Amino acid sequence: MTFQTILVAILIFGFLIVIHEFGHFIFAKLSGVVVEEFAIGMGPKLFGYQGKETKYSLRLIPMGGYCQMLGEDAEDYQSGSFNSKSKLARILILSAGSLMNFLGCIVLLTIIFFIVGVPSTTLDLVERDYPAYEAGLRQGDIIVAIEGKDVDSWEDVTSQISSVEENIYSVDVLRDGQQMNFNVASKFDEELNQHRIGITSQREKSIFSSITNGFKQTFLYGKLILESLGQLFTGEVSTDSLTGPIGIVSVVGQSMEYGIVAVLNLAAVISINLAIFNILPIPALDGSRILFVIIEAIKGSPISPEKEGKIHFVGFALLIIVAIFVAYNDILRLR
Repeated sequence: MTFQTILVAILIFGFLIVIHEFGHFIFAKLSGVVVEEFAIGMGPKLFGYQGKETKYSLRLIPMGGYCQMLGEDAEDYQSGSFNSKSKLARILILSAGSLMNFLGCIVLLTIIFFIVGVPSTTLDLVERDYPAYEAGLRQGDIIVAIEGKDVDSWEDVTSQISSVEENIYSVDVLRDGQQMNFNVASKFDEELNQHRIGITSQREKSIFSSITNGFKQTFLYGKLILESLGQLFTGEVSTDSLTGPIGIVSVVGQSMEYGIVAVLNLAAVISINLAIFNILPIPALDGSRILFVIIEAIKGSPISPEKEGKIHFVGFALLIIVAIFVAYNDILRLR
């Protein structure tokens, strides 16, 4: 691991945790909760500014941050305290961190799609010696249908091709304003170990398509993460596959070799992971605190701060044990 890799990893984690805490900060302010301190970084204070009711500070360790609200961890119901607010307001404040990480993933992926462009249904490269070229498809053709089914995106094109059981496809294209039909047989590419017809798409750069695909890709990443969590709980995936900060630093180094787009994509994946992980009902995380508010709504009275504090302490201790286990596995993988 180089110093540059570690620095980039710290910046990624620091940025994502800061926007997480900023989510809590914004929703707390909007709900009328007094925020006593909003800190960027952890450890000893380097710089501080006392606002009207909030102290803003910059701290030594450039990783993480926190949003300290009045009465957040105590049985305090004075005006402006966290506990004095409605249950809905408290749930919104607690879930705002994950919401910001979710939005952060969308923004990062939107930037990526705007940089590299979004694949369109217009053909760019039609490779010679491949079935598409031999069938008559050419650069600039716009695919409008496959097997009689309309396609509106490159995702539709690849989905339709993969869904056809036979290796012969009926492809409708627009060329110079005229619709034409071609029957294209796929060819097995031994190097890629898959059937191909030999086409690539032109990439379009637009804000709208970048945002749309940013949303789609974020939901896809979220779905994959939830599926992986399910497989972890059912034993289909080994706990040895878990990766912690040490392993992620190594992955950051690998992504840096491929450029800024790969680094941004990794940051987006980490962001959506943080969003989902923090909203899970695990003691010491935002999700468990939301669960306690829901329990309060059901039983009509809050759980005592002492009991809640003990549950969070046990949860935090278990998280530390898991973190040590994951870090140990990360170190073994680096050897």
